[in-house]
Amino acid sequence: MANLHADHVGSLLRPPELLEARAGFRAGRVSADQLHAVEDAAILNALDLQKQAGVEIFTDGEYRRATFLDPLSTGIEGFIDVPDVSGGVAWRGPNASIATETMDVTGLNRVVGAKLRRVGRQTDTAFLKQHSPGPWKMTVPGPTMRLNYMYRPGISDKAYATEAELRSEMVGFIQAEVKDLVADGVSYFQLDSLSYVGLANAPHDALDAIIAADNAIIDVAKAGGVTVGLHMCRGNNRSAWISEGNYEHLEHAFNALHADRFLLEYDSERAGGFEPLRFMPRDKTVVLGIISSKLPALEPVDTLRRRIDEAAKYVPLENLAISPQCGFASSAPGNLLTWDDMRRKLELVTETARLVWG
Repeated sequence: MANLHADHVGSLLRPPELLEARAGFRAGRVSADQLHAVEDAAILNALDLQKQAGVEIFTDGEYRRATFLDPLSTGIEGFIDVPDVSGGVAWRGPNASIATETMDVTGLNRVVGAKLRRVGRQTDTAFLKQHSPGPWKMTVPGPTMRLNYMYRPGISDKAYATEAELRSEMVGFIQAEVKDLVADGVSYFQLDSLSYVGLANAPHDALDAIIAADNAIIDVAKAGGVTVGLHMCRGNNRSAWISEGNYEHLEHAFNALHADRFLLEYDSERAGGFEPLRFMPRDKTVVLGIISSKLPALEPVDTLRRRIDEAAKYVPLENLAISPQCGFASSAPGNLLTWDDMRRKLELVTETARLVWG
């Protein structure tokens, strides 16, 4: 995937029938088999959309998930449900209240209540592998994502003395899943590890712990000959966000992480300028998330080309790629765009990449 200049983060808007089926499943009106059949049909439509848009790397849209975080608990026993553990997540922007209303689908009420045990797969690849028109990508959250929600003192410490012990356990589970993905024939593995952008004032050991955990996953994928991307963003739910801030503090992370590709949010002033890309090692690809998955308006191609030229002052043009800054539906309700808006955004990614890189 070294020459992949048109990328996308993974999740796609769910069609209404899939949202209805998932709600029916949660309420007990729809069986698991019925939901699976609706997911299958929706994935076929999503693959067709990607093909028509000229996409070269395919995903299942994360249609078998309620949120991008699901692989951290799917196929694992030992979680219990507790009252609200939203953790005080403060969504920002004009749609903040709408984002807050959808927190019930995030699974943040699931905490570790016993020693965890991996009892099945954390991702579902068979259908995607069978039907993908080309190379396919699978996304998995980083092992440190959700730890502050999953580990509840007074409950979780009966199984794990410290959060670090739980982190080590999660690393092992995801390593096992990545080995399965390699065996499945995945072409591109993407780790969604979003914590980095919020660590500007964090102690060095906190940053090093996240880097070490992520590298433990990345190394397993790379040993299998798989291209590895690492995605960072500032929150993405119902077109709202959580944080702001540039990448200036990530010189160490850019150099220490073993990923092949960095998918970076750059669709708004909230992410700052391209200057921190001067820290990027020369053997890495930077995927510029300069097309918004939050807003329906199409970015002018000339503006996108100008921004790519600006980034090329710090990273060689051949080491750049473009994508939307995040998925279109990090949680099932999705961002406030239409299906046609999303299609046009994906077409814009591929059109711009063709004009810039041929």
